[in-house]
Amino acid sequence: MKEKVKRYNPDIKKGLTSKEVEERFSNNLVNFNTDVKTKTVKEIIVENAFTLFNIINIVLAIAIISVGSFKNLTFIIIIVLNTLISTIQELRSKYTIDKLSVISEHKIKVIRNSNIEEVSLDEVVLDDIVKFTSGNQIVVDSIIKEGEVLVDESFITGEEENVLKKEGDMLLSGSFIVSGTCICKVEHIGYDNYTAKISSDTKYIKEVSSEIMRSLNKIVKTISFVIVPLGILLFARQMFLPDNTFENAVVNTVAALIGMIPEGLVLLTSTVFAVSVIRLSKKKVLVQDLYCIETLARVNVICLDKTGTITEGVMEVKDVIDKEMSKVELKDLLGTVVHIIDDDNPTAKALKNAFYNKNTLDYEKIVPFNSTTKCSGLILKDGKAVFIGAPEFLLKDYKKYKEEVDRLTSDARVVLRFFRNVTFLNY
Repeated sequence: MKEKVKRYNPDIKKGLTSKEVEERFSNNLVNFNTDVKTKTVKEIIVENAFTLFNIINIVLAIAIISVGSFKNLTFIIIIVLNTLISTIQELRSKYTIDKLSVISEHKIKVIRNSNIEEVSLDEVVLDDIVKFTSGNQIVVDSIIKEGEVLVDESFITGEEENVLKKEGDMLLSGSFIVSGTCICKVEHIGYDNYTAKISSDTKYIKEVSSEIMRSLNKIVKTISFVIVPLGILLFARQMFLPDNTFENAVVNTVAALIGMIPEGLVLLTSTVFAVSVIRLSKKKVLVQDLYCIETLARVNVICLDKTGTITEGVMEVKDVIDKEMSKVELKDLLGTVVHIIDDDNPTAKALKNAFYNKNTLDYEKIVPFNSTTKCSGLILKDGKAVFIGAPEFLLKDYKKYKEEVDRLTSDARVVLRFFRNVTFLNY
């Protein structure tokens, strides 16, 4: 029977204490990466070095070395080259994939001892208080304790429509925060997470499926059954020849057996695959296995599902358009507004990077971004307000400007600044 786990319900402003976190670690109630790991360097070297083809040739090489005929060991060069080609390529792929995994791992903001800390994926513990903002990936199943966010669950459900999550709702691991900020409590860790459960039966390292590899292995296996009795017969015949020495018998027998092994074919196959890998690498294509080239050669149609996993959520301001305000005044106004509001979504980051904070506004209240109204802003002390958001939500007479907005959105995102007059920000 599974032992019942002690649960905490910490204050969202304070989070877990250091003692509680240490207790979680000691009880192994800490999150971990459930992805399938790449092969270790040792596994790669062993798999490529100790093949049936190599073992046969090594045994024959030992026989040659035992009689001291080192000049007849040139066939070992083929074995070494073939092993090096496959090993180096697989190691190169492993290191590249490992680097990509490190790059994709971002720090997670947790609240502990009343302070915000940044920790890695495998340092998050059960019942931790975490803070998610726009652009973050949900790494552990969590329950929202404060705030509301717009979530992209397409990675899990396949549905492209974003989902609004409020206090009390569950954020599933594998989803992304599109907009908004929330404070959550970690509900599941490790294999208890939603994505880990649905993928536990489907994640595995698939063996290479190659007709060429199977054919070569079949040839080598067949030869291995024939080569032992045939080698014994050839050696016996050599020993019965008049004036023939033991050394000559071994060398002649090995020479005859080496001719039966298609070493040149194996080396030629590896060399062709290696050249193909090099040519693909120049096109920024990562090949995990030499024999993947054969699989690619058999492909007729490639289907791509663009989910944002290979792009950066980064934007920059392309232009500002205003018919009444000068660009200098406009940039001062926008810079002040976005720095005061201090949103953390890609649009807000682009505005903060483009405009400086001039501190020229006296405001009473900040209106944070709302996923329903698609805008955020300031209520000023003089009774006026400044809002930045989607034109279709801010303008009552949006149809009047729709044609201009559509023209601008053909290659950029358009954000409207509403303050006495209309301004378009082109991204």
